[in-house]
Amino acid sequence: MRLVDSSAWIEFLSGSPLGSLVARAFPSQDEWLVPTIVQFELAKWYWREGRPKKVEEVVAFAKFCHVVELDTATCLTAAGLSVRHRLATVDAIIYATALSYEADLLTCDRHFEGLPGVVYVAKGGVH
Repeated sequence: MRLVDSSAWIEFLSGSPLGSLVARAFPSQDEWLVPTIVQFELAKWYWREGRPKKVEEVVAFAKFCHVVELDTATCLTAAGLSVRHRLATVDAIIYATALSYEADLLTCDRHFEGLPGVVYVAKGGVH
């Protein structure tokens, strides 16, 4: 199981060179974990980009993945992770969700680099 962080989605959806690199690490839909907080971040990004109708495409794609909602146990885990690793709230929730489902986390966000279970994709490649 793999959770694709918002940063990786956005690189791919924006068509960046890093997005092409990230796409190579995307899981099949039956192994793709999509937290609702990632859906929120993607919707927010599309709204900021002036393309709110594109949100429907991401939601339609996610219907064939494992969509998970935030629960109390994940919230509590995220709080500890946020403090321990100095992660922003949303990032801690995303990381805690990956850990809760024993999934690895595919991301382009440097602040996840080196954390257990993280596949970090930088401009130089997968770490």
